[in-house]
Amino acid sequence: MALQVLVTMIMVIAHRAHGSGRGSMGLVSGITDPPIAGICSTSVSIHGYKCHEIDVKTQDGFILSMQRIPEGRDGGGDTERQPVLIQHGVLVDGMTWLLNPPEQNLPLILADGGFDVWIANTRGTRYSCRHTSLQPNEPGFWNWSWDEMVVFDLPAVFDYVYSQTGQKAHYVGHSLGTLIALASFSEGLLVDKLKSAVLLSPIAYLSHMNTALGVAAAKVFVGEITTLFGMAEFNPKGEPVAKFLKALCDYPGVDCYDLLTSITGQNCCLNASTVDLFLKNEPQSTSTKNMVHLAQTVRDGVLAKYNYGNPNFNVMHYGEAKPPIYNLSNIPHNLPIFISYGGKDALSDVRDVELLLDSLKLHDVDKLTIQYIKDYAHADFIMGVNAKDIVYNQVVSFFNHQH
Repeated sequence: MALQVLVTMIMVIAHRAHGSGRGSMGLVSGITDPPIAGICSTSVSIHGYKCHEIDVKTQDGFILSMQRIPEGRDGGGDTERQPVLIQHGVLVDGMTWLLNPPEQNLPLILADGGFDVWIANTRGTRYSCRHTSLQPNEPGFWNWSWDEMVVFDLPAVFDYVYSQTGQKAHYVGHSLGTLIALASFSEGLLVDKLKSAVLLSPIAYLSHMNTALGVAAAKVFVGEITTLFGMAEFNPKGEPVAKFLKALCDYPGVDCYDLLTSITGQNCCLNASTVDLFLKNEPQSTSTKNMVHLAQTVRDGVLAKYNYGNPNFNVMHYGEAKPPIYNLSNIPHNLPIFISYGGKDALSDVRDVELLLDSLKLHDVDKLTIQYIKDYAHADFIMGVNAKDIVYNQVVSFFNHQH
């Protein structure tokens, strides 16, 4: 169950310049600059690629970090390149796409393949932990769930990419990056600026996550989690969360000896040095409310907006006693979609992916591409040493066939 919750914890499932989406463009000022050593300098430029740090402002005031890799290592000439927006999962940031060497990681493979690559970083992560009027030490800064990523974050970055390129963008999402995309598409958001979508380890339905650790975590998140942390920051590196995790690991039947495996499933193809690098950079903070929302998705078996737990509060927010459902059958049937999922994935369980595919059963047959990888688990899709041969080459081919 809260495997996704714990996606949130250690799952394996970033930056600046100017601009903003959802209504305003221009330099962002009056905010704290992110650390100088951003994702571009630490993980892209050192390999000989151009990389620009960009800030994008959401309509509700968050300052999101993006990285743009406009061309391959050998340059791009004067050819116009198709933009690709890449979105990470929960409790990590855009750095996770760049942990393997250039010839093995998706953003640089796409840049070398002729694409204009944009890496997004969601609110709350280290380089997107900024707001025009709120500070991270204020509870109001963390009063959001993935609903706000659907309504504000994704539209802001899509709008900005479109404003700079004048082109519809391809999209790649992993884990939570697929959930917020599917919810957005179902609400009719983004589709006018979207060329196609690649969903790796897709998460929409979560009811089949059934490891002992996940079950324990989900119960806690839907139950007493708010009394443990309050409705503010959920920092996986902080002492309260460390104590919480230790308590979970003491549950009967829960084995935390290999925490990554117990959360993501048995990954087949990770390099030990890459995992070490991952653990140095991740996990990142999110909001406790976001964790609770993910746990609700596990518990209720439906893709719905945040449940305030009291029908009166739901009426205040939504005008009805129950949170509205994201109806995935509303996703445009002619939107080109590529879905890749793994047989060993403990978060994006095969049975839950089948439920997702069933909700897409009316999709145009020639617009839906499905890839099943028997030995892959959740982290293999972003850090697998053989992901280029198994997944990324197919992604590049899929994009190249969209005209």
